[in-house]
Amino acid sequence: MKLIILDRDGVINHDRSDYVKSADECVPVDGSIEAIARLHQAGYTVVVATNQSGLARGKFDLDDLEAIHHKLTRLVEEQGGEISAIFYCPHAPEDNCKCRKPKTGLLDAIEAEFNTSVEGVHFIGDTLRDIQAGESKGCKPMLVKTGKGTATLEDLQQTSDPEMATLLTRLPVFENLAAAADELLSQQE
Repeated sequence: MKLIILDRDGVINHDRSDYVKSADECVPVDGSIEAIARLHQAGYTVVVATNQSGLARGKFDLDDLEAIHHKLTRLVEEQGGEISAIFYCPHAPEDNCKCRKPKTGLLDAIEAEFNTSVEGVHFIGDTLRDIQAGESKGCKPMLVKTGKGTATLEDLQQTSDPEMATLLTRLPVFENLAAAADELLSQQE
């Protein structure tokens, strides 16, 4: 199985400082829906792993979250693709759960659901939390500049932490999900 893991907010859809609280507020990043469809058509099993602390904070409820995810899956299906599963952490940072990225609980759940290892799997995100979660499980993290990606890249470039500086040297960076998908698909040709 060719698995690929995507973060949601800032990668697939535009992030919001006040949370994406409804399907109406879920606006895809240009080219992201088509990129997911292209990845699926090329044989990838596309899975989403997303922190959704807005649930714990009372910003939206489970019905709102399901409507957002239904919208995204429907848009991808209309382009001839499929999102195979969406895994989310409903907790706030202070809950100290095992599933909130950068912890690996969501990735552990993906492994259990698909009866596979995520080691060596591409994980596309826009935050250091995404990159760290992927690194912890042996994934191949990729950073996109959409969402918080540009700020994440700047933080990594300015860090005095040698471990983070080393991370930057091996981290592929792309303008957006479409560009990352282009690179992955070109490697298959």
